[in-house]
Amino acid sequence: MLSLGSGGAKSTKPSFVSYVTPEEIKSEKDPPKQEKHPDLLPGEVEFCSANPILKYTQDDLSQRGVFGTLFCTNFRVTFISDEKPQEKTDKTFKNKLYGENDIPLMCVDHIYGVYDEKRKLITGGLVKNKYPSKMIIHCKDLRVFQFSLTFSKEEDAKKIFQGIAHHCLEEKSLKCVFAFSYMGTPSPEMQWKQETVMFDSPEDWTQEMKRTKANCRLVTENENFELSQRLPKYFVIPLTIGDLFSYQGKGLPIWCWSHYSGCALFKASFPPVTQEDGDFQKHLDTMINAVAHNHLYSVKTEDLSESLPNIQDIQQSYNKFKQFFLIENSTDFWLSDVKWFSSLESSGWLDIIRQCLQKAVEVVECLEKDNTNVLITEEEGTDLCCVISSLAQIMLDPYYRTLMGFQSLVQKEWVAGCHAFLDRCNHLHQKDKEYHSPVFLLFLECVWQLVHQHSPAFQFSETYLTVLSDSVHVPVFSTFLFNSSHHRESVMKAESPLAQSGPLSCPTVWDWSVQFDSKAQNFFFNPLYLEKVKHDRAVRKPHKPKHQRNLSLPSTAFKTPPKKGFFKDETDSLKKMLRVKRLSRWRGSPDAPAATTREFFESWQHRPLDYHGLLLPCLDGPAVHIWMQRYLRWIPEVYILGGGSVAVMTKLMELLSQVQDLKRVLEQRDSSQAAKLDHRPYFQHRLLSFDSSGRLSSSFPFAYTCYRSFKPIIPTGLMQSLMVTDSLASQEDEASSVVSFV
Repeated sequence: MLSLGSGGAKSTKPSFVSYVTPEEIKSEKDPPKQEKHPDLLPGEVEFCSANPILKYTQDDLSQRGVFGTLFCTNFRVTFISDEKPQEKTDKTFKNKLYGENDIPLMCVDHIYGVYDEKRKLITGGLVKNKYPSKMIIHCKDLRVFQFSLTFSKEEDAKKIFQGIAHHCLEEKSLKCVFAFSYMGTPSPEMQWKQETVMFDSPEDWTQEMKRTKANCRLVTENENFELSQRLPKYFVIPLTIGDLFSYQGKGLPIWCWSHYSGCALFKASFPPVTQEDGDFQKHLDTMINAVAHNHLYSVKTEDLSESLPNIQDIQQSYNKFKQFFLIENSTDFWLSDVKWFSSLESSGWLDIIRQCLQKAVEVVECLEKDNTNVLITEEEGTDLCCVISSLAQIMLDPYYRTLMGFQSLVQKEWVAGCHAFLDRCNHLHQKDKEYHSPVFLLFLECVWQLVHQHSPAFQFSETYLTVLSDSVHVPVFSTFLFNSSHHRESVMKAESPLAQSGPLSCPTVWDWSVQFDSKAQNFFFNPLYLEKVKHDRAVRKPHKPKHQRNLSLPSTAFKTPPKKGFFKDETDSLKKMLRVKRLSRWRGSPDAPAATTREFFESWQHRPLDYHGLLLPCLDGPAVHIWMQRYLRWIPEVYILGGGSVAVMTKLMELLSQVQDLKRVLEQRDSSQAAKLDHRPYFQHRLLSFDSSGRLSSSFPFAYTCYRSFKPIIPTGLMQSLMVTDSLASQEDEASSVVSFV
């Protein structure tokens, strides 16, 4: 499948890289050894190091590499090359916390050792044995690192191997996480955290209820977690619920979002109920009735534990899926190509994404079309409930498609909503796999599908979602470090090294200036985003008829009567008579929901597309794509030099810059118009700047230094099967019918 040299690009070597083979290394008597140390972050401590270490490339069978020193600190595993680059290039998109040769300890997924040409998965028991000749590290962001330990002193090699294995794989307490040692301070340019609603105060919840016109009640009785340690400090419930202390909050319907028609979305933790537990069943009926009372005595409930895969199924499916992107060498990549797509499909990961989007559309249909309250439930109410409720809100509410709105949604539904990030992400390397599951990544995958299908509707970009998925495994931020609000508050107080001066304060992930400068943050914004035009109040808006919804109850029966008490008895009787019919589950028959949802989607498709209105995903087989940027960015074999989405993005940004320059010229001609410049959204001034000195590849902005001695080429037909065709990239190679990859 892989041909070299003839018909392709000439062999090239960067001038600042020393390419060596193991045979060449053995022939050298004394490899030069230089004392080098990484630039440590505040609170970072170096544990151990070894030199010389050979870091392999992904060339054929990984027989090439570069010398350097391998370090292990309380934050990362880092490799520093012995070679100094002759030209220092400043990357536009650079992470301030870690670089391309750094692996945060929480980002390590698996470590393999090669013993006598046999690869073994490293566990605690193998660490005490003989150190391997080669160490392979698989990362949670899908990077793969390979280090040869055979050329350093035996004592150093053993120490670095045992140190990395211990700090990356062994169970640890939360206080050992680097976040509790990190003393970094937010940059003065940091403004995003204040704009993101954190939902850690009654005022935040009150404002959200006001924004959505929710007719519910704010609960502050759990401020000191006296009601339940698994519930947020503050949350919102239906008005008619009285006793909050029954069953420690179990079954309590928590408000998520209100539709402008009056119906609302709720979620709850409903543990399995046996026939003997009659009291709890009555409690659940009372809670459901309270939700129904919110609007039109209507509610539809859905137990997500029955209709969606459980967290163990999600974990197993993703484990199979990610293996196809953990590439150790180019030979393995081309060998896996033959059955690549069929293998991806058999993992079930894409199907789980489709199922979650499908369920979210069903929820949206109940709220938008049926004008019905929705109560989604599961045993804990903090996993799939978070996924489905968040997706439904993104589809219905354009505010959550802005960058600040999306971050506020994650805070509300996931962080304040008590998703168990610590357990699900396995930050502490616990051996009990029952609680491990990439639920939050599943949510981001679903959001990416929406962004991919409806790009102009989203202010944030694909790159933003990719960086957010990476940030989950950076042990600096408090956002993804705890299992609940109570867990966060108790740990931050107890583990503070400066307890006398108050609780420990860690930055949130929304403090993006901790990781990126302002130029890099430009990539978080989508240049295709269509901002909602705000009309001048002096201009009278034309009358637009509202979309008529199918109400199962006559709308006139529930409008305020013209006279007090008029028809009151009649409407009360009607409510009581229809109440039982409106308390239902929408999973009456397995085929009914899919059929009605299909009709709902087709009806929406026939309406004029409004990027600031309802958005629905297409769920047909080919419509659910692979998140290419996240999964293929570290695989040089699939790079498209000068092509891919980055080529389109570059042109769009150039055009956008020209358009905005023209707007400024026109507005400055009129002083009254020029004054309005300051009122435009901040992101409009944040234009991407690309380095024009060299050609970009499809992996941009995540491209990293690629130590290669040749350019492998593959036939155009094979390239098309890899889903990386691009007209811009193929123009140069039409004559030779091959495409060159870098």
